[in-house]
Amino acid sequence: MDFKYTNDFVSNFWSLYVVVITLVSVIGCGVFLWMQGSVKHNPGQTTGHLWDETLAEYSNPLPNWWRWMFYITVVFALVYLAIFPGLGSFGGKLDWTMRSQYDAEMKKANEQYAPIFNKFLKQDVMAVAANGEAKEMGQRLFLTYCAQCHGSDAKGAKAFPNLTDADWLWGGTPEKIKETIAKGHDAVMTPKGTKPDMDAEQVRDVVHFVRSLSGLSSDSMRVQRGKELFPQACAACHGPEGKGNSDAGYPNLTDKIWLYSSQEADMIETVTKGRVNRMPAWGDFLGEAKVHILTAYVWGLGGGMKPAPAVAAAPAEAPAAQ
Repeated sequence: MDFKYTNDFVSNFWSLYVVVITLVSVIGCGVFLWMQGSVKHNPGQTTGHLWDETLAEYSNPLPNWWRWMFYITVVFALVYLAIFPGLGSFGGKLDWTMRSQYDAEMKKANEQYAPIFNKFLKQDVMAVAANGEAKEMGQRLFLTYCAQCHGSDAKGAKAFPNLTDADWLWGGTPEKIKETIAKGHDAVMTPKGTKPDMDAEQVRDVVHFVRSLSGLSSDSMRVQRGKELFPQACAACHGPEGKGNSDAGYPNLTDKIWLYSSQEADMIETVTKGRVNRMPAWGDFLGEAKVHILTAYVWGLGGGMKPAPAVAAAPAEAPAAQ
């Protein structure tokens, strides 16, 4: 919805209420100041009020410089409220909004900086990754928008993937990385620790079998029982061999890389309660050119995969001789 000015008021009453309270408060300050200036004072004499034995209140008028500064403040407040939003749903004579100022600043910045980013847009991702200028730009973008989750070194943390290794939940080719950055991904590991799926002991058995797939310490008896449970409980997503499916974001359970740690307790928690994770979409916010440079930077961190070679089309058969 496109609009210039909005507020949270559900009726005109509350807008009028804010207007009245605000104007009465500001004008009231001016009236009170004028009333104080019209009071007769007795300079040098006290009002009879005494605190802490010797602290007396004298009947002296306010300094003129102070009173006039207060008057100027009141006038400034009234002028400000007439020009800018502040009186309920009234948007001010200039019709200014934070959104309009933001859009204007973004437009100005885009006109200035867009050509710098756009010059890399038509270049191949791997070529952009090898360009020193583009790499510096990509690093600045990464530190601004990605480091909060993946770390300044891009090595991630618990629940946030390491972008420097060769393990990619959704694929590590330039096309897949760009798709992930631009469109984002929602990942869900369904909980298995409740009936009719598995009880606590069965969960532990499956966990030990999964640990054995990547060479982690495991109980051989539990491994055998977990091997029998794995096809029904886990293979639909992770595959019969536990190698996952990068097209759908299902992790490989055999590569010794664990998003939520390889501790037995953490693995049991994952299987029992499930996990929900989200990679936000940046395409609309950053724009195509910045996503392209950011893709090149992430791909060039060391773990990116090369795109699959194009398959040449088979030549058309010559028509049979008549």
